Amino acid sequence: MTTADAPHLDLPQGLPSFQAPPKGFIGHALRAGWQDFRTAPMFGLLTGAAAMFAGWVLLGLTLWAGHTFWLILAVFGFPLVAPLCALGTYEVSRRIGAGLPTDVGAVFRRLRAEQGRQLPWLSMLLVVALLFWFFLGHMIFALFLGLKPMVNVTTSLDVFLSVDGLMMLALGTGVGGAFALLFFGICVLGLPLLLAREVDYVTAMLASLSYARTWGAPMLGWAMLIAALLFLAMLPALLGLLVVLPWLGHASWHIYAQVASGAR
Repeated sequence: MTTADAPHLDLPQGLPSFQAPPKGFIGHALRAGWQDFRTAPMFGLLTGAAAMFAGWVLLGLTLWAGHTFWLILAVFGFPLVAPLCALGTYEVSRRIGAGLPTDVGAVFRRLRAEQGRQLPWLSMLLVVALLFWFFLGHMIFALFLGLKPMVNVTTSLDVFLSVDGLMMLALGTGVGGAFALLFFGICVLGLPLLLAREVDYVTAMLASLSYARTWGAPMLGWAMLIAALLFLAMLPALLGLLVVLPWLGHASWHIYAQVASGAR
């Protein structure tokens, strides 16, 4: 599928010009994102509720199976797909800025139009990355704890606090962090680019990675804030995702809007 085959949405062609992150751009994005959430909360609440429910299902399956390791993989893997979960909130913020209707039906129709464009390709890449992370995480687990007694809900803490367990957690955290940074670099501008302009997904990925590398320090600050807020949101039985996930989604659009000329 090429952009020539996609539905005509009257979007600007090609990459915009990018500028350096302005001073205080993260604070501005958070304030603007919160205002967007308050202005049109319904889609964001649906997004947060869906993520929260999916987490509850995963937790239930973990407790039923008696293995906590899969839950650890999911917690570290969630940041890989969090931008995809919040994709609809990007569209809500874009529509608010353009003075377009923000009802749930209008947003869903716009997202449905993406099925013939480039976003599904990047979405598929994120899902494959999450599956690969689960595979790699399982291999790391087998390398350090494969010969240990079966890890279950009642004994896993003792196993994870052993020397092998701590080494496994350290390596897994490092590998998971590398995955998260890579896909943050791909998505931080790549996803809003694909939503706002006619550009192929490879170009959008490379442009996003290049920008994140060029402005490493401020973009790393944004990445670390996202990770910290998502982690805190998951602590109270995932209830924080109901608000934090859409808030960060709206804010992410405003990160893009501040550095991309003519963003709409």
